[in-house]
Amino acid sequence: MMTTELNMGTLPSHAELKQALTAVVQEKNGGFGLNMWATLVDRDGVVKAVAFSGDNRGEQWPGSRVISAQKANTANAFSLPGLSLSTANLFSAVQPGGSLYGLQHSNPVDTNAAYGGDSNHIGTEQDPMVGKKVGGVNVFGGGLALYNADGVLVGAIGVSGDSSCADHNIAWKVRHQLNLNYVPAGVSPNQDDNIVYDITDGTSASGWGHPVCAPEAVEIAENFSSTHPIKKS
Repeated sequence: MMTTELNMGTLPSHAELKQALTAVVQEKNGGFGLNMWATLVDRDGVVKAVAFSGDNRGEQWPGSRVISAQKANTANAFSLPGLSLSTANLFSAVQPGGSLYGLQHSNPVDTNAAYGGDSNHIGTEQDPMVGKKVGGVNVFGGGLALYNADGVLVGAIGVSGDSSCADHNIAWKVRHQLNLNYVPAGVSPNQDDNIVYDITDGTSASGWGHPVCAPEAVEIAENFSSTHPIKKS
């Protein structure tokens, strides 16, 4: 019987993820400047690393740990080798009347995987979510698919702990630092998976829009094509 191997690339280690996250959180990202959680999943949706940027697990919103895993799962689950959809891109599409209404209720979180295990290991190399499929669908900024230098979709990153717009900006910068941003195509005006700000009077012109959290966050994202550009494989 022929099998298909999905995990065709190596993801960053816990140490590499934590280092990149901690560095990016120190920058201006258009949010509250809070500490963050980040989760990596492979192409099968298996959690490979969970990290936080603070000195201990209590310095980030505790609820954002699982949200970061949901975002990673979502970006991986709804991206393809030829098309990347960020969690930010999904916001308008899942609203009532949207083209993907109801998507946020699919693929529910496995609560045993998400909340089980020793709390002392949370955010370390032995985080209880590592090696498990947490699942979940999250439809606001902070989740991005990961593509290596060969253009291979190897999984996704989810970031949570600030405003949803800042979460997206932080995830974008961390992905850039990890050199996993060889995005083939997307639904943004730049044909990548950047956040789209085109909602007027509650309606997104493109159908992929995300609400504005703060003007600074918008400006940062709009400048990514020059400050943190997508790479070409």
